[in-house]
Amino acid sequence: MVFERTQRAIERMVAQQIIPGASYGLINGEAVWTYQVGVAATVPERLELWPHALYDLASVSKVVGTTTVALQLMATGQLDVTRDVQAYLPEFKTAGVSVQNLMTHTSGISGYIPNRNALPAADLLAAINDLPISRANLNHRVVYTDLGLILMGLIIERLTGQPVQRVITERVLQPLGLPDATFTPTVNQAVPTVYSPRSGLLRGIVHDPKGRILGARCGSAGLFASVHDLVRFSQLMLGQLDVPQVLEQTTIEGLYRDWTPNGHLRRSFGWNLWHMADRSPVIFHTGYTGTLLMLDRRHQSGLVFLSNRVHPQVNDRQFLPARRRLIAAWLADTLELKG
Repeated sequence: MVFERTQRAIERMVAQQIIPGASYGLINGEAVWTYQVGVAATVPERLELWPHALYDLASVSKVVGTTTVALQLMATGQLDVTRDVQAYLPEFKTAGVSVQNLMTHTSGISGYIPNRNALPAADLLAAINDLPISRANLNHRVVYTDLGLILMGLIIERLTGQPVQRVITERVLQPLGLPDATFTPTVNQAVPTVYSPRSGLLRGIVHDPKGRILGARCGSAGLFASVHDLVRFSQLMLGQLDVPQVLEQTTIEGLYRDWTPNGHLRRSFGWNLWHMADRSPVIFHTGYTGTLLMLDRRHQSGLVFLSNRVHPQVNDRQFLPARRRLIAAWLADTLELKG
């Protein structure tokens, strides 16, 4: 079995009821395998998985959509990542925070927004613009936050004149020819996420509360996609598919390095960064709903993992260690295949 450790890790997650099910893809050079295991939902009734099922990507939306558009704007000279956020968003409160800081999570943005999930969109954005900055963290420490990519989405809106999700649809999803990806799925296309007896089943609506509030203006979450969509996107990022209208291959190659201000904090531009035991760079990103995308361009290896681990309720205690074991399994399989 190819990628045996990886497949066994996913099967154990289902067997141990850590996740109800998963759709996943494995890439080794030109070879691609896609699978589904388990079910789409267990309550209020059992729902079987189906081909081309759409998953709420959560933060994987950041790299497929917002990061890709930001790279496009950099390539055309419309976006300079060394400039202050204030150069693009004058309403942003603090000087000295660059676009590069936003995209590497080194901005130092911190603070709590009272009643965040109940605010109207305009009030939420005003509160984000007014958040304080930790000067100790700025440039020196990675602190992951959705807020940087929300601000990046607003910069994209300011530069293009359109909400970020519309820009992503027109500049990434459509020209790349993704068969299923959308910000507006119909209910029966989407795998359900959370369930509660009081509010029922969340299905076809973005799980992230900020995403629901901001709608098409949200650059941090909101995309729904199938495993087939992310396999095709992965092939672009691995250099197996050339669509220069989306990204030039030289631009993509530049992602496989550290983009943090001091060059040692293991974050790429929008992506997380890891190195194999043989120092091969891997870019990857996770999503709160149970999604994961891992890409190794040097070894031509990829993992697309889509689950609805928040169904029926969130279980961090079991899922997060299981995800670490899955990542370790894929890394080991990749090295073995290329050894």
